[in-house]
Amino acid sequence: MTPIEIGLMSVVAIVVLIYLGLYIPIALGVVSFVSIWLMRDNFTLAMNLLKVALSDSVMEYTFATVPLFTFMGLIVAKAGLGGDVYEVMSSGFRRVKGGIGMATVGANAVFAAVTGSSIASASVFSKVSVPQMLDLDYNPRFAVGVVAGSSVLGMIIPPSAMLIIYSFVAEQSVGDMFLAGVVPGLMLACAFVGAIFLMGRFTPGFVGGREADDIRALPWGEIAAKTLPVLGLITIVLGGIYTGWLTAVEAGAAGSLVGLVIALFRRRMTLKVFWAALLETGHITAAILFLITAASIYSRMLGLAGVPNELGALLAEGHGSYFTVMLLYVVLMLFLGTLLDTSSIILIVVPLFLPLIEPMGLSLIWFGIVTVVGAEIGLLTPPLGISCFVIKATLNDDRITLKDVFLGALPFAAVMLVVLILLIRFPMLSLAILN
Repeated sequence: MTPIEIGLMSVVAIVVLIYLGLYIPIALGVVSFVSIWLMRDNFTLAMNLLKVALSDSVMEYTFATVPLFTFMGLIVAKAGLGGDVYEVMSSGFRRVKGGIGMATVGANAVFAAVTGSSIASASVFSKVSVPQMLDLDYNPRFAVGVVAGSSVLGMIIPPSAMLIIYSFVAEQSVGDMFLAGVVPGLMLACAFVGAIFLMGRFTPGFVGGREADDIRALPWGEIAAKTLPVLGLITIVLGGIYTGWLTAVEAGAAGSLVGLVIALFRRRMTLKVFWAALLETGHITAAILFLITAASIYSRMLGLAGVPNELGALLAEGHGSYFTVMLLYVVLMLFLGTLLDTSSIILIVVPLFLPLIEPMGLSLIWFGIVTVVGAEIGLLTPPLGISCFVIKATLNDDRITLKDVFLGALPFAAVMLVVLILLIRFPMLSLAILN
């Protein structure tokens, strides 16, 4: 077999193995290692490339962003800031049709800016928001759909684990990726709020609900007490990166320290909670770094096989335009989103398409935002929509089936697709803060 054939077969093999349940880094690493061995018929070369992949990836200083932002997100979640922000948002939207759903989106957007995890958001707001919406007679499918849809904001609004993973795969600045995610993240949040307003206006049966008379208007002093800690944390992290006073690593360290101080001040931090946060940070960090190491050897395997160059040549022969490339890319991401998780999609697809995007003179920062938003749609689509599974498991309510969660999330997946098209059509939306 030729190197091209081995390379193409390896991509298919990786997708099949992941779909069958093999751990993603194992699938990437083992298939890539064996493919290099077969292509060059040299076991020593394959071993040496594996060593290079390790030294060129996880040994970099910028990888410190992973444990720091992970720890900050866990501490903030344990400090109960998500519930406080939701209470403030609920008070503000209490008189609006579907207002509790809008409050959930708003609270999720703020919570995402300090956690960077859609799974954490889905877990927190499943416990906080869904029971309240059910008590107010909202349609159960709408209630879980709002939480599922808005939970994806955690993967695009910085700090985001997916933006970190992309930045290392594409060799881009983590700080630039964070800043580029601000406007698209806010766009997506506003689009969700707008969609809920339209659903309440034109499909009231799907939304359901009654006026929240039992939700009180909060005095300004209480609003300030509940929101200033999280707003201050966002200002320190993103403001420090934007002004250039802090690097991404330093911003993560500062955010972790401030988050820890907030948790101590609110008396939510004990030695047991602190130790649990440290252990979970270690588990998450190890998983992400293992992923990136495996992706590094996978990228080298594709380069040796010449798969990206061959794909570029095919598109050139067929006079593939910018529109053709992006259409193919989005369709491929949407298809893989029904089978794989977000990190798998990024690690498999991005190395294939980067050699096509760079010669076109397109921004790899913008391409990263498009990639993450496109891949995130997969969190809401069956059969593997992870956010939907997390919500179902967290609720543990027999009245709500997994089918209800997926159907409730469907309108929000459609909204995400519209926002994705806008981001592709107008790249400046992603680059506005950087220019």
